[in-house]
Amino acid sequence: MTADAVTAAGSRAERGLQDAPLIRLDGVAKSFGNVHALRGVSADIRGGIIGLLGPNGAGKSTLIKCLLGLIPFKGEATVLGESCKTNGAAIRARVGYMPETEAMLTGMSAVELCTYAAQLSGLPRIEAIGRAHAALYYAGLEEKRYQPVETYSTGQKQRVKLAQALVHDPEILFLDEPTNGLDPRSRDEMVELIMEMPARRGCAIVLSTHLLPDVERLCDHAVIMHKGRVRFVGTVADLRRNRGRDGSFTIEVKAGSAQLAAAVVRAGGHAEVKSPLMLDATLPEGVTPQWLFALARDTGIQVRGVEVARDSVEAAFLRVVGADDDDAAEPAPTGRIA
Repeated sequence: MTADAVTAAGSRAERGLQDAPLIRLDGVAKSFGNVHALRGVSADIRGGIIGLLGPNGAGKSTLIKCLLGLIPFKGEATVLGESCKTNGAAIRARVGYMPETEAMLTGMSAVELCTYAAQLSGLPRIEAIGRAHAALYYAGLEEKRYQPVETYSTGQKQRVKLAQALVHDPEILFLDEPTNGLDPRSRDEMVELIMEMPARRGCAIVLSTHLLPDVERLCDHAVIMHKGRVRFVGTVADLRRNRGRDGSFTIEVKAGSAQLAAAVVRAGGHAEVKSPLMLDATLPEGVTPQWLFALARDTGIQVRGVEVARDSVEAAFLRVVGADDDDAAEPAPTGRIA
């Protein structure tokens, strides 16, 4: 991919983020017999790297298949402005998909597999071959590209799946558990590749994963699903700071975090010591952070820093999926947690 192509792709992705949602869902429903995989899902999804999260059976894989135009569904959905019901082929030509399971053709080398994937997207053979070599080089497989894919390690097979997904320069890349089964080093390398793609490849990414530390490290937006419904859609920053309570702070002190925590509790607040130099505190209702500084001064504790406490992505995720565990009507997913 040339520098001009990267610039053009980046501008394309930037326009998409500014002008319209990458994905729009309006009452999307899908059932398999008596199993309701999607229950009238509605959401506008934006972002550079979007984490698609949810427990097993939440409906994530079914949603991706609907978005790719692979299965029929009720309601309406668009990807990049294209109808998932009527323009599935056009969507698949503009997006890449890295499945969770192995999707290799026995006997093919990585170059042959990626060339075939490029041709399926509509590229002529000569261009497809060039794109295949470039994609495999980007994925770090240039030295093994002529070997049969079935001889590869798990990490190398994941890289081949990534290469075939991006060989045709997609505008959105759907990645389904891309770090699944990888050793720590291979996982870090895959995460680094994903992290740089929006800038280097000019594409947005929808990352379906159960590894929440990857989401915390990679994603700027998140969609959380549970029991076929969307429980949250918005920025990761909004997800983490929406704790369901006000007045929570993380406090760094020079020394004596336990003494300050005890003083907060005596004054009617809540505090948890994290280390000799750090504590989390929830202030009594109606007081301001200035009260905290005055309390520290009266206790003889030097405060070095105060910031609004935020949940980890894991804590926020558990709070969201545990917040409403029945089959009540779906809330409007506007960056708030139901």
